[in-house]
Amino acid sequence: MFEAITKLFGGKNAPEDDPMLDPKVCAAALLVHLSAVDGEVSESERKTISRTLTAHYKLSNAEVADLVVLATAKDHEAVDFYGFTSTLNKLEPNEKLELIRMMWQVVFADNQNHELEDNMVWRVAELIGVSSRDRTLLRAEVRGISEAKE
Repeated sequence: MFEAITKLFGGKNAPEDDPMLDPKVCAAALLVHLSAVDGEVSESERKTISRTLTAHYKLSNAEVADLVVLATAKDHEAVDFYGFTSTLNKLEPNEKLELIRMMWQVVFADNQNHELEDNMVWRVAELIGVSSRDRTLLRAEVRGISEAKE
């Protein structure tokens, strides 16, 4: 009966049909949001999002392109980070750290670090249980790598 009611009102047939339950979508949506939080999305940020998603999730270029489109739509629909972080909070600790590392890679992709970017990484880290120490260490690590490339 519940299934019939959810179909009637346009609901999903099963929870696994909900893209918000997919950690890849949630991670990508946060990266997309992060790239725009300072008011502009640079080409280097776009490329970094694609590169990090490709490397981390072992996706093809076409799969990453589709993921970014879906993630962008989910980001525009979201009113806050909770929908994303509640899913990501279920990840293993090393996966959470990797998400924060990917976020720092996007922050430093354009060789600029805006305070709104710092704030967003801090908030996401807090919401998924990554310590301030780990967040700061990852920031220094990624920043050092970015500066070495210059």
